[in-house]
Amino acid sequence: LAELSPATAIVEAGGVGYELLISLNSYTALQGKETAKLFVFESIREDAHVLYGFCTKEERELFTMLVGISGIGGGTARMLLSAFSPAELAGLIQNEDVRMIKSVKGIGPKAAQRIVVELRDKVQTMAHGYAPDEAAKEKTSMTEAAKEAASALTTLGFPPAPVQKCV
Repeated sequence: LAELSPATAIVEAGGVGYELLISLNSYTALQGKETAKLFVFESIREDAHVLYGFCTKEERELFTMLVGISGIGGGTARMLLSAFSPAELAGLIQNEDVRMIKSVKGIGPKAAQRIVVELRDKVQTMAHGYAPDEAAKEKTSMTEAAKEAASALTTLGFPPAPVQKCV
């Protein structure tokens, strides 16, 4: 791991540095590490070759499913995986929680509904570690200071889902 920022990781392999776009979950997992194993997804477009890096196979698998949906690109899929862990996102999809999915920047109501409809059956095995009751308890048990901080960050323009998670 040559360099790390919240959006990218530069990995050196065989003397060559590769820039990988990563989610905030991967960034958190990579902090403080000198060596790492990342699972890569390569997106080849007419104008660019883009590499996405993931700390887990599940995250890469969910990313692959998301970019397979019409209207969901790599950036949007990465935003979803930054806002939620793979198990959380899979649980939201299974529980058809369109409201939480569309709280992520770049996801509108139609896109959120399309994600739920197209991936509901595909994410069953990933959602096993997600308990909606526990997530609801976490969100409602925020202290007054945490609520104030989340409100301030949201007012400044940060997306509500990542703000809630970070706070």
